[in-house]
Amino acid sequence: MKITEKTTERYIEAIGRRKTSVARVRLSPGKSGAVINGTPVGEYFRMPALQHAALSPLKDRTDSFGISVLVSGGGISSQAEAVRHGLATALSKHDPEARKPLKKQGFLKRDSRMKERRKFGLKKARKAAQWAKR
Repeated sequence: MKITEKTTERYIEAIGRRKTSVARVRLSPGKSGAVINGTPVGEYFRMPALQHAALSPLKDRTDSFGISVLVSGGGISSQAEAVRHGLATALSKHDPEARKPLKKQGFLKRDSRMKERRKFGLKKARKAAQWAKR
């Protein structure tokens, strides 16, 4: 009896974050097309600036990749930057020599700026009620 080996598809997976957005990016070498939450990139990010921001790590890559992204949380701009961070991390896992130019462009560093929490007794994070002497 011959044992058949099941071929599993290989992919590289990485996580990208920005503010409260989290993007799980999967790169499949040899495939083509980019899908975010089940829809093409052009439909998900309608503004060309957001499409460019999300796919900018792939700009000078000659390899073709199939990109599958699950992104949640935050706003649309924050999601685009989370996708960029995850895509750059996955590319650096795939090709360690691509790490240096990606790092130089700042794509591998997580932008950790978050909204400051509101404190009790204040109207916003730092805005207090107007002080009156009398």
